[in-house]
Amino acid sequence: MPKTVLSVDDSPSIRQAVKLTLGSKGYVVREADGGKQALQICAAEPVHLVITDLNMPEMDGIELIRHIRALSAHRFTPILMLTTESQADKKSQGKAAGATGWIVKPFTPDQLVAVVQRVLPPG
Repeated sequence: MPKTVLSVDDSPSIRQAVKLTLGSKGYVVREADGGKQALQICAAEPVHLVITDLNMPEMDGIELIRHIRALSAHRFTPILMLTTESQADKKSQGKAAGATGWIVKPFTPDQLVAVVQRVLPPG
């Protein structure tokens, strides 16, 4: 059974890049344009990995991680930050909120696949 990845980003082009890259490796990729939509998806269906941007309107990625971690079904779901931010203080805030890993944009497809396969082997 394929693993489901939730890509959360306010940029349609980033969501499309994640979907094309991971979809070609056998993952099912769901998309959310922000935190509220992401939480609705997490509550309604199985999600095995969340990849979220940091800087989004309504709810930033760190707040989203806190909300996801509060859901009992997702307490241990891997969550990757995919963002242009690379400052140590942002990374420590993400880790404190429950982020599993951090990928800095721009990313290469190989880099994304390698990190995702490390935290969530396919299939």
